[in-house]
Amino acid sequence: MEVLVTGATGYVGGRLVPRLLEAGHRVRVLVRDPARLEGRPWAGQVEVVRGSLEDPAALRQALSGVEAAYYLVHAMLSEGDFPRAEERQARTFAQVAREAGLGHVVYLGGLLPREGRPSPHLQSRARVGEILRAHLPTTEFRAGPIVGSGSASFEMVRYLTERLPVMVAPRWVLNPVSPIAIRDVLAYLLLALSKGPAGVVEIGAPPLTFQGMMEAYARVRGLRRLILPVPVLAPRLAALWVGLVTPIPNRLALPLVEGILHPLVADTGKAQAPFPEVRPLPYEEAVALALRRVALGEVETRWSGALYGRAYFLEDREGIVREVRSLHARTTPEALFRVFSSLGGERGWLVWGWAWALRGFLDRLVGGPGLRRGRRHPQELLPGEALDFWRVERVEPGRLLRLRAEMRLPGKAWLEWQALPEGEGARLVQTAYFEPVGLTGFLYWWLLYPLHRRIFSDLARAIAREAEAAARLPWSGREGG
Repeated sequence: MEVLVTGATGYVGGRLVPRLLEAGHRVRVLVRDPARLEGRPWAGQVEVVRGSLEDPAALRQALSGVEAAYYLVHAMLSEGDFPRAEERQARTFAQVAREAGLGHVVYLGGLLPREGRPSPHLQSRARVGEILRAHLPTTEFRAGPIVGSGSASFEMVRYLTERLPVMVAPRWVLNPVSPIAIRDVLAYLLLALSKGPAGVVEIGAPPLTFQGMMEAYARVRGLRRLILPVPVLAPRLAALWVGLVTPIPNRLALPLVEGILHPLVADTGKAQAPFPEVRPLPYEEAVALALRRVALGEVETRWSGALYGRAYFLEDREGIVREVRSLHARTTPEALFRVFSSLGGERGWLVWGWAWALRGFLDRLVGGPGLRRGRRHPQELLPGEALDFWRVERVEPGRLLRLRAEMRLPGKAWLEWQALPEGEGARLVQTAYFEPVGLTGFLYWWLLYPLHRRIFSDLARAIAREAEAAARLPWSGREGG
């Protein structure tokens, strides 16, 4: 078939596309930024249309001639009113798709509770499904927590269980839910093309409580964990705690937490008849498979894929925290590289000089190198040489510099800059990495993070300003550059 996939850069869509290609389908993808497809092994095998679900012209181009389309987008991480944004996107897509004569849309939504009011996120997912079904022949799969390497639900359970030997949890962790392995979600999505529109289909593995999910994870990992449910813990407070302990940002943690305030159990009877080929993997087996993928470094996609393209984000990935700053500069990649590769030594670090000096002094007090090593050359850096309390780990002239910290830390740290061409200018991507060791490392990062956040932000802006100024002046005339 000729198939359109929306959400191809997301967690599910990024895994679905290669499987559609393997099955022999011709795939077209609609993406806001085609550059986000770079590096994916299947990028050269798909037709790419640039645009969004709120762009009728791009949708007409994307839907022209296709027989089926996958609707795999959400707006939870967008600024503002995400339910309104999701409804607007669904209406625009449905109108253009109906005009184009689309024969089948496959949508992945969420399970709804049998009792109690659904969370705003689940209400919005249901509303999108209603709009699509009202205008188009639709298969709407409703799923609970998706379990797979890199999924938000898996990461939340993994980090809570790994980091907290004893947990005081809200009583609603005793509510039953129907999780489902990502491999089974993909199987249903693929089979839907050959089955035709099937309406609402609830999917999931045998249910267990959220507490049972954490306990099952602990068993797979050989951990002993004590979970103590308590009567009162507000969802927002629980979401803040999840955001602190796990990689999941509060904006995503809140809908995940709100989604399990009531039982979410799938009625899988309708799925068994048209999809007898799929036998959902029990939760514990899904966890074991996800952990193997993580251990082998075979994580195809992650929940945080939607964060790329933001000017700033903080991510805790496989135990390594990443603090990323990304900004456009009216200069060249080479000018950016010259600035960040000349930092340190006598020139210093452009901003917060007293903080760098204090950090160097404290490092020397505990036996570290401090800032006394300086740098060998004011402009040139070579892999393996010292730079203040850093070690140059990687240099790609004109493009990349990565420094590894050698100051005394309860963990490992790196600081990296990339200079990438973008339009008539360049994009600076500055990333601070920290791999904490034990509880001390975890507390070190979060206690100092308010200061680090300000320093990293100011440093990235200062590098961009310096490079923009350098692009207007001969570099040889600039001190330290």
